[in-house]
Amino acid sequence: MIKTKLEFICNKCNASHLKWVGQCTNCKSWNSLTELTVPKNKSKISSLDDLQSSKIQNLFSVKTKNKSRITTGSKELDRTLGGGLVKGSIVLIGGSPGIGKSTLILQTVAFINRKDKTLYVSGEESIEQITERAIRLGVNSDILLLSETYLEKIIELAKKIKPKVMVIDSIQTMATDLSDSAPGSTSQVRDCAAQFTQFAKKTNCILLMIGHVTKDGALAGPRILEHMVDTVLYFEGDPSGRYRVIRAVKNRFGTINEISIFAMQENGLKQITNPSAIFLSNQNKPSSGSMITVIREATRPIIIEIQALVDHASEHVKRVCLGLDYNRLTMQLAVLHKHGGIATYNKDVFINIVGGIKVNETASDLSIIFAIVSSIKNIIIPKTWIVFGEVGLTGEIRPVYNALERLKEAKKHGFKLAIIPYANKPKKDLKDFKIIAVEDLYQALQYMLKNSITIKK
Repeated sequence: MIKTKLEFICNKCNASHLKWVGQCTNCKSWNSLTELTVPKNKSKISSLDDLQSSKIQNLFSVKTKNKSRITTGSKELDRTLGGGLVKGSIVLIGGSPGIGKSTLILQTVAFINRKDKTLYVSGEESIEQITERAIRLGVNSDILLLSETYLEKIIELAKKIKPKVMVIDSIQTMATDLSDSAPGSTSQVRDCAAQFTQFAKKTNCILLMIGHVTKDGALAGPRILEHMVDTVLYFEGDPSGRYRVIRAVKNRFGTINEISIFAMQENGLKQITNPSAIFLSNQNKPSSGSMITVIREATRPIIIEIQALVDHASEHVKRVCLGLDYNRLTMQLAVLHKHGGIATYNKDVFINIVGGIKVNETASDLSIIFAIVSSIKNIIIPKTWIVFGEVGLTGEIRPVYNALERLKEAKKHGFKLAIIPYANKPKKDLKDFKIIAVEDLYQALQYMLKNSITIKK
C-alpha cells in the first residue's frame, strides 16, 4: 500500500507547506492554504533519479587534476578554505545566533554572483528579510532567492536553474519525505544533508550549508552531519563583540585549524589582514601581569597578549581562564610551585587572552607563567620581549615547531628580544634581535626577574 502524506498548498502562489498556518510564509496571503493528499514515496524517487549515473573505475585509470576553485572575494576566507571554494564541495558553517553567519554568506554569494549563478535558499527568513539585509550591506548583485523548506522542491528547482553555488540557510529547517519526524530532528537533518550532498557531488554545485549550534557550541543534529561534508567552519568570538574568528575544524581541500579574522561593521564583515595587531592591548602605560607570545594557527603565526591577575584569595581559591584550557593552567601553576619556588595555593589566578582568541597549543606555556609571575611579583616585563616554549612537568623548556617563523614574525612587529627553548635556538643570529635560549624554567625565571622593572608600591 502506497503511503500518503498531507501537504498544504497556497491558492495564490502555489507554495507548499508541511502544516497548516494562517498566513502563507511565501506570499503573506491569509487563509489561502488548501489541504492536499499526495503519495509519500513519489518524491523520494523523483528528486535524484534523473541526475548523471555513476560508474566504476580502476584506481590507476583515474586521471588526477588540480581542483578548480572559485574565490569568495575575501582573501582571509579563501585562506581558511585552502584557496577558495572547490567545485562540487559542501561547506558547513556553524556559530552562535547573531554572530554573522548569514551576513558572511550573503556577502560571499553576492561576489560570486557577478560571474556565476547563485541561489540563496532560506528556510528561516522570508525573501523580504533577506532583501532588507542585502540593502543594509550594500549588496548590488542580483542574487536568486528562494524561501522554501521542502527539500524535494528545492532540488527540483535547482536542477532547472543549475546554480554554481547554492546556500541552504539553515539545514535544521529543511524537511524531506524520507523522514516522518519534525524538521530539525536528528533523522531529518541526516536525510536532508545526505540528499543535498548527493545532489552537489553529481551536479558539481558548491553547497554552502548554515548550521545551528547547541548551548555547548557544537553543531546541532547528528554527528554524521560533519562527516558528510567536505569542510566545517566554526565562528568563534562573542556575538556582542567586534571581531569574529572563523576556524576550519575539518577541510578535505586544505589545512585544518586555519583561521580568518573579520571585524563586524555596519556594512557587514570586513577582513583583517594583520591579525597580530588586534590581539595586543592598546594601553600606553606599562603594567604588570602582561606577556606577549607567538602562537601558530595552522600556517599562520599570530602575536597575542596574555594577561594575568593574581590576588590573595578571600575564602575559596578561584582559577578563571578565558581563551585557555583550565587543566593546562592548573598544571602550569603546579610546575611553577615545584620548579620555580612560587606558590599560588592561597591566591586567585585570572588569565585572559586579549582579543577573544582561543589558545590550544603548548607553545604558550612559558609566556603564561611569565605573566603570572609578573603579577605576583608586581614587575613590568619590557614591551620589546617575546616569549614562547612548552614547559614540561619536570621543569624543562621543550622546543616548539616552526620556531624560526615565529621569531621572524616577532622581529617584523618590532620586538627586540626573545626567550625561547634552547633546542629552538637558530644557527644564525637575527640582525638587531637578541635571543635568550633557556633549558629549564628556573633559568628562564631568573633572567626575567633580573632584567624586569619592579613597580614601587
